[in-house]
Amino acid sequence: MYDVTILMPCLNESQTLAICINKAKGWAALNNVNAEILIADNGSIDRSQLIAENLGARVVDVKKRGYGAALIAGANSANSSFIIMADSDDSYDFSNLNPFYEKLKEGFDLVMGNRFLGGIERGAMPWKNRYIGNPSLTFIGKMLFNCKLNDFHCGLRGFTKSAFEKMNLKSTGMEFNSEMVFKANILDMKICEVPTTLAKDGRDRPPHLKPWRDGWRNLRLMLLFSPEKVLITPSITLLLLLTPIYILLYRSSLQIGTLNVSLNTLMITGTLIVVSYLSLLLGSFVKKYGEDMSLFPYRRNRLSSFLVSFETSIVSGLLQLIFSFVLVLVSFGYWKDAGFSEINILSISKQTFSASMLAITGIVTIAFGFVAGLRNLPES
Repeated sequence: MYDVTILMPCLNESQTLAICINKAKGWAALNNVNAEILIADNGSIDRSQLIAENLGARVVDVKKRGYGAALIAGANSANSSFIIMADSDDSYDFSNLNPFYEKLKEGFDLVMGNRFLGGIERGAMPWKNRYIGNPSLTFIGKMLFNCKLNDFHCGLRGFTKSAFEKMNLKSTGMEFNSEMVFKANILDMKICEVPTTLAKDGRDRPPHLKPWRDGWRNLRLMLLFSPEKVLITPSITLLLLLTPIYILLYRSSLQIGTLNVSLNTLMITGTLIVVSYLSLLLGSFVKKYGEDMSLFPYRRNRLSSFLVSFETSIVSGLLQLIFSFVLVLVSFGYWKDAGFSEINILSISKQTFSASMLAITGIVTIAFGFVAGLRNLPES
């Protein structure tokens, strides 16, 4: 059993791999740390594996392509309780891993490097990453996950193997780094940040990172992992704000100064209520589906569990359809009382529009119930 595993992903990095391995070995020897140097290789064809083995590193040959796939395989095969990972392109300083190792020994589950605190060498990070991509994605991530970290995407980080197993990471691409941060926050793990440096990498070829593509993949992951804040909470807020307004307008028109607020406003408000309700159903389903598929950790939410239920959805949907039918009958009664002739459009439109709203939400609620019911069937 080793004190720490130093994990590096590798794909045709022979030019810089030896430098990183020797720096890591030097750090371990200088600090009397029994370190395992582990290379998660993603199918190199430039003698990277042979170079790593000749330098005493252990190589894990990962068949599945992708930055995240390599690191997941590597972390799973680590022979220590602590893991420190970084790219093998000589952009991170493997000769100074003490801040990460010491924090892990103090009991932190995840220790993140912060390049903005430690220093970024000129030319080490493209301007669009440094001034647009990283700050924007970090700001959104902090807002969605209540995270206090200031550099979500630093490739140099340390974590315990037990924490890594709890995270159950799935991302196979560059968004792997973000998923680790999100899940660590969702699971309320003990996280800290230490300064680190970023140097211009030593490769003579373009990096694998594609800023716009990988930026979008990170943003998409944030949104998918936040159904409560992206869909559920805004929907509930809108429903609480709009429903009283709709009821007020349904009962009578409003006169605000010289402005008459009536049917048109009621229809716009009603449409927003329908959209908010459908968004709430969808968000609840996404949350439940993601938890069932172990895409993100389970967090109890009684409202979501109540909505995404076959029995609840069927009963709720049928009640909405019944109320819709009642409003249709009321409208028909007005028309009948007028001798089936032309009547005041305002007196009947509120009922027919409300009936249409309830019919739409009722049918969709029942449909969601069937999907949820099939999803919750026990597996044979």
